[in-house]
Amino acid sequence: MRYKVILNPVAGKGRALTLEPEVEKALKRLGFDFSVSLTAGVMDAAYLAECAYEEGFDVVIAAGGDGTCNEVINGLMRIVDRGETPPAFGVLPVGRGNDFSYGAGVPADFHEACTMIATLPPRPLDVGCIEGGFYPEGRYFGNGIGIGFDTMVGLEAAKLKHVHGFAAYVIGAVKTFLRFPPPPKIRLLFNDQEIQTQANQISILNGKRMGGTFFMAPDGMSDDGLLDLCMTSKALTRLEMAGLIIRYIKGTQAGHRAITTERSAAFSITAQEGGLVCHADGETICTDGRHLEIKLFPGALSIFAPPSCLGEHR
Repeated sequence: MRYKVILNPVAGKGRALTLEPEVEKALKRLGFDFSVSLTAGVMDAAYLAECAYEEGFDVVIAAGGDGTCNEVINGLMRIVDRGETPPAFGVLPVGRGNDFSYGAGVPADFHEACTMIATLPPRPLDVGCIEGGFYPEGRYFGNGIGIGFDTMVGLEAAKLKHVHGFAAYVIGAVKTFLRFPPPPKIRLLFNDQEIQTQANQISILNGKRMGGTFFMAPDGMSDDGLLDLCMTSKALTRLEMAGLIIRYIKGTQAGHRAITTERSAAFSITAQEGGLVCHADGETICTDGRHLEIKLFPGALSIFAPPSCLGEHR
């Protein structure tokens, strides 16, 4: 088995680069036949994943955070789109949020993650795809998409140059609360059902968690063939939205009168009034979108992770 490690040197505010010697030491200790490539720019990890396939590597390991994993997934799915079988996928979570790896059941400690890659067989990984906005041809995602409030908060947080992590999210949330634009009126189609409402927040997850803290789909599984919807079912006030954020942190929003939760392999979202602000695995999909199509490809990739993880790493 030949392993290609794709390491993002800026992941975790540069933590990934400082950990590179430890990562190599751990892989050598386990007897891996590997080589390491560092990313140098946007979507470089996707390109390196495709190159790894062409070079005959059996496994591609993403060493980074959610953005690195997302790019590697997109690179591996390009191979699938050509009708070929891509390398198996491994993750060493050395980023900040690591929501994708958490939802897949990958241990937070990269030493444990290395051992799991060496000892567990790969299992199927569902992969989502979103079409619309800046990506009419589609963009793949591993963890999930957010529409509305959380994407606005993320965009505000990204503007902060010297504040990172949870503190940046708090400041971004405060700024978003101060503006608190009216939610778009949307039409949502799934499972032969239709919902028309104003929604401050729509989350559709293949995993469990977003933002490193918010359990939008606490029982979500990345190998069950379904996406999990968590959506506000009406236009909310600032106070109501703040109350729901507390529930998101605990993962206790299901059953709340202002929350709709459903499961489906595909969703269609149209903005009838207003625009959609959307991200997929933290990457901006649109800032004033009109229509989005989301679908799941069950078992499209294989990943070194426990099957049907139900939150034992929480």
